[in-house]
Amino acid sequence: MSTIHVHCIVRGRVQGVGFRWFTQNTAESLGVNGTVRNCADGTVKADLEGPADAVSAVIEKLHQGPSMSRVDGIETSQAPVTGISGFRVTG
Repeated sequence: MSTIHVHCIVRGRVQGVGFRWFTQNTAESLGVNGTVRNCADGTVKADLEGPADAVSAVIEKLHQGPSMSRVDGIETSQAPVTGISGFRVTG
């Protein structure tokens, strides 16, 4: 199974609602590595790396988000595979 790396920018009401921890829990449960962080512009940025189907499943879950969030959209772009291990919440 091929490994991919996807950079995501999530827009909407995604800060102060547990979105980063939701992302971490979802990614870890699906075996996806990466990072997630809040940005000054109100977005959440995530880097997801793992099997293509698992990364796609995480992105699908991010469209729903935790109960207090509202996701207006997610921009995704492919990035080079880095070999990152584990998942970290930063920023």
